[in-house]
Amino acid sequence: MGSVPVTKTPVYTLAEGSPYADATSVQSFTDGRPVKGLMLLQDTQLIETLAHFNRERIPERVVHARAVGAWGEFEVTHDISHLTSAQFLTGIGTKSKTLARISTVGLERGGADCVRDVRGWALKIFTEEGNQDFVFNNIPVFFIRDPVKFPSLNRSHKRHPATNLPDASMFWDFHVNNQESIHALMHLFSERGTPKSVRHTNGYSQHTYKLVNKDGSFVYVKFHFISNQGNATNTAAEATHLTGVDPDNHTRDLYDAIETGNFPSWTLYIQAMTPEQAETYRWNVFDLTQVWPHADFPLIQVGKLTFNKNPSNYFADIEQAAFSPSTNVPGIAPSADPVLQARMFAYPDAARYRLGVNYQQLPCNRPIAPVYSPYQRDGFGAINGNYGGDPNYVRSSLKPVSFSTSVRDGAPGFAVGGAHDAWVNGTILGYSSEVTDEDFVQPRAFWNDVLGKQPGQQESFVSNIAGNLVGAAPELWEGVFEMFSRVSPDLGEAIRGAVLAKAKEQA
Repeated sequence: MGSVPVTKTPVYTLAEGSPYADATSVQSFTDGRPVKGLMLLQDTQLIETLAHFNRERIPERVVHARAVGAWGEFEVTHDISHLTSAQFLTGIGTKSKTLARISTVGLERGGADCVRDVRGWALKIFTEEGNQDFVFNNIPVFFIRDPVKFPSLNRSHKRHPATNLPDASMFWDFHVNNQESIHALMHLFSERGTPKSVRHTNGYSQHTYKLVNKDGSFVYVKFHFISNQGNATNTAAEATHLTGVDPDNHTRDLYDAIETGNFPSWTLYIQAMTPEQAETYRWNVFDLTQVWPHADFPLIQVGKLTFNKNPSNYFADIEQAAFSPSTNVPGIAPSADPVLQARMFAYPDAARYRLGVNYQQLPCNRPIAPVYSPYQRDGFGAINGNYGGDPNYVRSSLKPVSFSTSVRDGAPGFAVGGAHDAWVNGTILGYSSEVTDEDFVQPRAFWNDVLGKQPGQQESFVSNIAGNLVGAAPELWEGVFEMFSRVSPDLGEAIRGAVLAKAKEQA
């Protein structure tokens, strides 16, 4: 028989390393009788224990608070070096470590996994050129295209400021008066709004990005992570049942799948559009309420994403993880999409608020690439040495800094886009988009050509809308009926009939 390995028992210490005799004892003043007297302020263990407990919770995300996450790997299966200089996307077989966080949007951290909601789909890819963040959703379109509406959209999906309850009237009041949201509503209230598990969700960029090559040329792209498990969903009744009996269903499902070696995977595809095509395309390519039909811009396969490791500690790995559309490597760049531009500020600003100004130094966010950013230092949580005595101001001759020649969109010295710049340059004006008949073309196609060709899906969609809308103020109903009638008159009438029938049942 072999010898039994000896496991060394860790020695308990205080937070700064001093060994301590008993984690449950307190220091107190006593005259020797069994009944203890007053506890002492000098009891460092007691003070540290209580003070740390009061500070264990960091601010919850305003949206996307409830989430599951996993570590994984992205591998290039189809080289696209003719489109981008991004190293992690070039060379078949190139592999990169990843961290993913998939979340509901409107719920608090204690909310149920299975409710009807959009799912945030965030991915951090650790590359030799720095981190690449993809902050996507599980539906291909969004509710707004004007960034100033972003806070209002999310407030309308959360709790009423007076009652502190979810409020259908708030929800529908916003959407009836901001009808560019119709396409996203169509997706949300189809059964895609209640996915079977996070393993069965897709991740869509919604926004248009740029892939930039070494010579400065670029193409516009949309990214699609398509689940290799299928895009399976729950019915409204199944989702309601799971919310009651197993509110952590999605969390458990992903953890157990990875723990048993049943690693979920996704295939990354892109759609690519030249600047010349963008100038004459039917839809504004910067409008994230619209898709690019695959018939016009077919999917191009790029690689495979696999989740293969559960978090070793949820708080350290997932709750502290921060993702932002502003985190891009050379070869990937933002477009002129105004909501994307706004998110590039809002997301890192939220991370600074929740985690502190040095959140990039936390292990779950720290790049594998070398970091030298001496003009970004000090503040809470500086754990990288803080650059010692290196100059903390630019253009020092005492310790000169060299700069990369990587192609970055908009960087000095690179004329990215050439003649196409004239199309996107212009006068700065106040602007708010208007809803037109074009906003209802793709939702109509979704109703007729997607839901209409799947038995029972149109009926399910109508039932889902009616079940939600009946809880809203009746004076809002007519506006909702008219909005869906612009998609299809029969859809508006079907929703009207279903809502009135449900209202009669509840009377």
